[in-house]
Amino acid sequence: MDLLTLAARGGWLMIPIFLCSLVAVAIVIERYLVLRRAKMDVGQFMLKLRSIFHRENFIGVMDFCQQHDAPIARIIKQGIAKHGGGHEKVREAVESAGRAEIYHLEKRMSILASMAGIAPLLGFLGTVTGMIAAFRKIELLGGNANPSDLAGGIWEALLTTAFGLIVGIFAYGFYNYFVSRVMQFVYEMEHSTTEFLSLVEEAGPRNSPR
Repeated sequence: MDLLTLAARGGWLMIPIFLCSLVAVAIVIERYLVLRRAKMDVGQFMLKLRSIFHRENFIGVMDFCQQHDAPIARIIKQGIAKHGGGHEKVREAVESAGRAEIYHLEKRMSILASMAGIAPLLGFLGTVTGMIAAFRKIELLGGNANPSDLAGGIWEALLTTAFGLIVGIFAYGFYNYFVSRVMQFVYEMEHSTTEFLSLVEEAGPRNSPR
């Protein structure tokens, strides 16, 4: 018996479980691509940025940041654009840009977590309704049902739990992986922006590039 036939035998609750799996797979692919694009060598980036900044080449810093499509580069670009307004303006710009980048990194993660919880619950619901139907059959047969009368209905009822757990484990595993990756990005952003703000404070207010 193939997987599709097994899924069909699980009843109508297999439909929402299947939809949960589609949503989970779509989010996993989308989040993987987003986090992959966000990855960069932070150490090398900050080393080059310090070199450019110490030469007071603010246009060079802006150009350097624009060459990198990564959260840290976008945050620092927003900060250097406010350099002429003083340290507090730079800090405000960096914090605002940082919040936006974190939101972008965490986007749709809550939906993936929901799929990890909902799919197994739908599976358990399918099993419970299947067991209710099995005991209802015993009642209709006046208690004279033999094991073969019930075995088919019971194992079909358990299919929803199996499929629900498969989807839930898949979604939960990737959710935890993405959370750890986002935490790493957040740490790198906080460390790099703190270093950048220190550079701005040491340099003092100057005119920002036009």
